[in-house]
Amino acid sequence: MAKFSVNGKRMGRPPKQKPEAATPQEAAIGRAALAFLNRYDAAGKGRRMAGWTPPSSGPNRATEGLQTLRDRSSDAVRNDWSGESLIQKWATTLIGIAITPRFSRIKDKNRRQEVNDILADFVKQADADCVLDLYGMQTLAVRSWLERGEMFGRRRYRRTDDGLRVPMQVQLLEADMVPLLDATTYRGLAVRNEIKSGIEFDPRGRRVAYWVFKKHPGDNYMGGVPAPDDLVRVPAEDMFHLYEPKRIGQLRGVPILAPILARLRGINDYEDVTLERQKIANLFVAFISRTLPPVDPTDPNAGALSGLESAIDGDGSPLQPMKAGLLQELDDGQDVKFANPPDPATNYSEYMRTSHLGTAAGAGMPYELFSGDLAGVSDRALRVLMNELRRFAAQRQWQIIIPQMCQKVIEWFGDAALLADLITLEEREAVVRCQHSPHGFEYIHPVQDVQGKALEVQNGFRSRSSVVGQKGDDPDMVDQERADDQAREESLKLPITGLPAGMAQPGEEIDQVEEPPVKKKPQAASRRKAAE
Repeated sequence: MAKFSVNGKRMGRPPKQKPEAATPQEAAIGRAALAFLNRYDAAGKGRRMAGWTPPSSGPNRATEGLQTLRDRSSDAVRNDWSGESLIQKWATTLIGIAITPRFSRIKDKNRRQEVNDILADFVKQADADCVLDLYGMQTLAVRSWLERGEMFGRRRYRRTDDGLRVPMQVQLLEADMVPLLDATTYRGLAVRNEIKSGIEFDPRGRRVAYWVFKKHPGDNYMGGVPAPDDLVRVPAEDMFHLYEPKRIGQLRGVPILAPILARLRGINDYEDVTLERQKIANLFVAFISRTLPPVDPTDPNAGALSGLESAIDGDGSPLQPMKAGLLQELDDGQDVKFANPPDPATNYSEYMRTSHLGTAAGAGMPYELFSGDLAGVSDRALRVLMNELRRFAAQRQWQIIIPQMCQKVIEWFGDAALLADLITLEEREAVVRCQHSPHGFEYIHPVQDVQGKALEVQNGFRSRSSVVGQKGDDPDMVDQERADDQAREESLKLPITGLPAGMAQPGEEIDQVEEPPVKKKPQAASRRKAAE
């Protein structure tokens, strides 16, 4: 029974009404509206984003134009100062003098020195082309990787009669030596294996081999699908592949100049146009204007285009060669107006600087180091820039260069030394577990930086060996050199360097400073007696 209030209004909840079912068209509109509200603005297709339709290419399909990209990158390095500067600066930052191994797991110092001597001989003889030593090959390999996006290294076994102490060498290969070949059937290809971008994979997706040209294709190869006779299959354990993958599953590397190649081209075109504009404008020194004399209407030559006879026109007085203090006499009716060539655009320098800021940022290099323009850079700002560069360099050293190249070469060295009976099996394990030491960076403020590191060692925040290793030196060698210096200084009766402050030199006594007697405080009774 319904209930009513005093005013006669019905009390209680109104009966529930079932909502009307939406039509299919209304439901579709609702879903579209919801999707519009939930999406990113950058995923829209409105006026701002209508022309932005990038392809949904995979990590390897995106590099189909890789050969053209490599060639343009190399051309920019050869002919553009900015490209060469970026590659050179990065190669110097990443390698420095060398990335050296330290065999700290070999505890016997004498035996460790012997293994270091074996390594030193290998370093001198490591290049299969007999041009550089191992550390020079590191710089060349990094340059090739940065310029062309990747590079390869191949282990080459040598005979015992080749005169090498360690019968193994390393051959550096440019990226073009491994073709961008895709095949499921190829002469010499194992069943169920396939070749992707010149790399052979087994059914489990493991790299098992690389297909390598016998000679550089730019020297003797005319293009097209390489013939089986042009390639040789090299097992994966005899190759290292140095590149920086930008996407998951990426098989081949991309030059670091790829994001800025179009920008570099535009900057060069602008600079060339500006230069040609100034050259053309400066070619015109002066212009001679002439006032025509009155023409006699009865003259038969009055209808000529010039209105003058050749005898009246004459050759005039030609301008003499321009030189200091020149006086030039002109004919009647002639006037000289000197050219006023336009100055370079007032925003030329600012435009070039702003453009190269983007160039440096795209390559991960501070603009000040890339261009050498240190105007207006404070000491504090320079320290921030160097710290950021060093962090980026350390990332590439420890994530790319050392695991992909340096560690691989050391493993090859350990195998070859073991086969040559130069080291034992236990020492081989210690060799392959070496500590790689990149070349240290120079101090920005030598005094402050050294004092800071000394305080870290004194307070136990880090070891002295780590400080020495950070500079790229071997702590054992540093200690041995210090001991040799001390022995030489003692034999020559020279002051010994490196002693802590306050420590006496040999044969020298430190003067004992007598401390003044400590005055005793008067007792309470004495103080009362004194008060009375």
